[in-house]
Amino acid sequence: MGDTETQLKKFQKELSAGTVSLALLAVLAQAEEPLYGYLIAKRMELLGEGVLSGKQSALYPVLRNLEGAGLLDSHVEPSASGPPRRYYRITEPGRETLAQWAAAWRATRDSVDLVLRGTTA
Repeated sequence: MGDTETQLKKFQKELSAGTVSLALLAVLAQAEEPLYGYLIAKRMELLGEGVLSGKQSALYPVLRNLEGAGLLDSHVEPSASGPPRRYYRITEPGRETLAQWAAAWRATRDSVDLVLRGTTA
């Protein structure tokens, strides 16, 4: 892998680290019922047109952190096709945080777009 590819992968990883929580909250805010990890990952992949796809296992620490912060609730249910599943849903404080983070994201995105305007890339 060349230097350019390595730098791109590093940049994507750093960028992703700051956006996964926002995307998780958004997916759960749009869900009509609680979702378990695999379904959350699939919806992120679908809604994000593949850009947000990644290792499903990487979502679990983020889900736990969001739950620890009171932004998500979870419960465990038995599964007919394997081990029990933990289902997550967004809380009211999670919805409020989502609105704040989404506004911050949009402001950041718009500012970066303005700075990038005029570049040849």
